[in-house]
Amino acid sequence: MNPDQRRAFEIEVMEKIADLALIPPKLNTAPLPKYDYDQLAYGMTIGIARTPGGRLWACWVAGEDGAKAFFVCAVSDDDGETWSKPVLVIDGQSDKLPMPRSVLVGNLWTDPLGRLWIFFNQSMMQFDGRSGVWAAICENPDAAKPVWSAPKRIWHGFTLNKPTVLSNGDWLLPISLNRAGFGPFNGAFKELDPFRGANAFLSKDHGATWQRQGHVQFPNPDWDEHSFIERKDGSLWMVARTGKGPMQSFSTDLGKTWSTPTVPEGISQPVARLHLRRLASGRLLMVKHGETMDTNRGRKQLSAWLSDDDGKTWKGGLMLDERDGVSYPDGFQSPDGTIYISYDHNRSTDGEILLARFTEEDILAKKLLGSKSKLKMLISRPLKPKADAIKPVSTATVKK
Repeated sequence: MNPDQRRAFEIEVMEKIADLALIPPKLNTAPLPKYDYDQLAYGMTIGIARTPGGRLWACWVAGEDGAKAFFVCAVSDDDGETWSKPVLVIDGQSDKLPMPRSVLVGNLWTDPLGRLWIFFNQSMMQFDGRSGVWAAICENPDAAKPVWSAPKRIWHGFTLNKPTVLSNGDWLLPISLNRAGFGPFNGAFKELDPFRGANAFLSKDHGATWQRQGHVQFPNPDWDEHSFIERKDGSLWMVARTGKGPMQSFSTDLGKTWSTPTVPEGISQPVARLHLRRLASGRLLMVKHGETMDTNRGRKQLSAWLSDDDGKTWKGGLMLDERDGVSYPDGFQSPDGTIYISYDHNRSTDGEILLARFTEEDILAKKLLGSKSKLKMLISRPLKPKADAIKPVSTATVKK
């Protein structure tokens, strides 16, 4: 057997091992005491959502940013002032597997019908070259004992940011499949290479089914982490993370075809997730790094900005957290107009998941004016002694 034949055989075996990630994951709705805070180390924010009854749900990654990652969720019934112990865990690990199986990327979203969705991926190791986006739905997220549907696999890849509800009622979901597999999975699933990139998936039936529209392959891809905005002229604006900062593309046919990627003018951002959504006022909200829109100093100075002209110009600049090691904003706007943004701080050491609560007026004034406005509110902090923390495996070196 020559080297090429040997590698082809190895890839064939690794693809069979990757099929273990196709087994439907379990949602653990009674995670205590195994997943109590004194058993957790590490903290990377995933997302936050509000239910119709006003309960807040927050989700984050525990374990590590790598092969041993899993999801943890908690709730708040007092507008984020205090938070429960973990109420939901999605952990794909098993001592019966030949290697770790991670749950590492996803989001929380309350749909227009009032249902709470949790999107999450499942992959062998950190990324097996295919992975897969799963979703579960809770119809009673305000109940004392919320009930979740069985997870359903939508497609390959990852979903990090929330769906966008279009003006015609359709839903547009961002799914990324932009890398080759890591380590022993390098070269696996070559048949998926034409689909690697920032994909758009459309649902016309409230999420019962999803149809792949098209995708963009950005230069210097780095997880994509893309978001969609429907502009006032009906076109779509995609903003994605690349290895050299944010890039953009536009579509006029519901995401089937996209323009050649360009760099958005006047927006500077490190290689990190940003948050982009349309508010009820019609303005766009962006949460990014930097004390101005066109500068950044790395993963610090998390700030909020508004645009009245579909992202051409930006104003405001409320500093949510000026410290080093803050990243991965996600959020929503409540019916009373209050904006909620979750993010993490010092993932590997402090592992804090934090909440900023503010208004559009606060952003424009660059200071807190609202009676409910508050910054650096604690959602969670792992309490496991650092000496007992899970040691990252070698594939965990690719930073999200």
